[in-house]
Amino acid sequence: MHELSLPPAADARRLTAPEFQRLAAVPAAAEWFANLDNPRTRRAYRADLADFCHFLGLTAPDEFRAVTRAHVLAWRGELERRGLAGATVRRKLAALASLFDYLLERNAMAGGNPVHGVKRPTLDSNEGKTPALGDHQARALLDAPDPATLKGQRDRALLAVLLYHGLRREEAARLGIQDLQERRGVPHLRVHGKGGKLRFLPLHPVAAERVHAYLAASGHHVGQEKAPLFVPLRGRRTGAGLTADGIYAVVGTYAKAAGISVAGLGVHGLRATAATNALEHEADIARVQQWLGHANISTTRLYDRRHARAADSPTFRVRY
Repeated sequence: MHELSLPPAADARRLTAPEFQRLAAVPAAAEWFANLDNPRTRRAYRADLADFCHFLGLTAPDEFRAVTRAHVLAWRGELERRGLAGATVRRKLAALASLFDYLLERNAMAGGNPVHGVKRPTLDSNEGKTPALGDHQARALLDAPDPATLKGQRDRALLAVLLYHGLRREEAARLGIQDLQERRGVPHLRVHGKGGKLRFLPLHPVAAERVHAYLAASGHHVGQEKAPLFVPLRGRRTGAGLTADGIYAVVGTYAKAAGISVAGLGVHGLRATAATNALEHEADIARVQQWLGHANISTTRLYDRRHARAADSPTFRVRY
């Protein structure tokens, strides 16, 4: 029987024995945290777990093994006594459930997930209602950038991509030239969603026209398939694209220029606008769920405001 031999590594660097042992000793809880791709989720979950550990007095990863459902219930009660919003309590419990799921998967603890079976607050009718624009406001925002300048062309394309496809700001920031693809002869956007999930969205004709006009004016895509789609225009180019925060600033600037005053409006508000508009024009809610990249259709239902349209109110049926 031949001895098993492994192929040599691509480079000469190999782990030393102490390095190997140090990596093997990394707690599963630390591995779980390192696998959180989204920086905003990582920040929120870090704070949530720090809150839980402080409440129970946990100081070492091994102590998670002793956590029971009673501990989780006591923490939930404390969160409610603090008057935290239901959505915040749900997120904190979701963070904890995700950690314990990972620990169980890695055999780092026995038994079941202590968070499972702990009732989470229901979202009332107002929670999760990200502000959405009316059609006239969306049109005003789309037309706010100056098409005579390169910056205006870039921002017209960016706003069209957001408003016609319902992207998260991180997803828009990750778009590259190579994410403009044809599938069965139809232009698509390849979107890098949460958890590394890909989805392909047909490119809306208005967005396609604006994106191609912007690229023709910029020229940064020529021979640069790996270049970002939306790039900064000031200062020395580093090859990096617009950041998620930069995209947020673009939306705020043009909303103000268009005279749009909506409390809490941001990139997520444009996502809500796109979803609400699609649903109001009879898009199937299951298809909208896939389009937005939601893991659960209950999240998509937060954007379904057809029952609350002012035009359908009995107010406008009263006749005197």
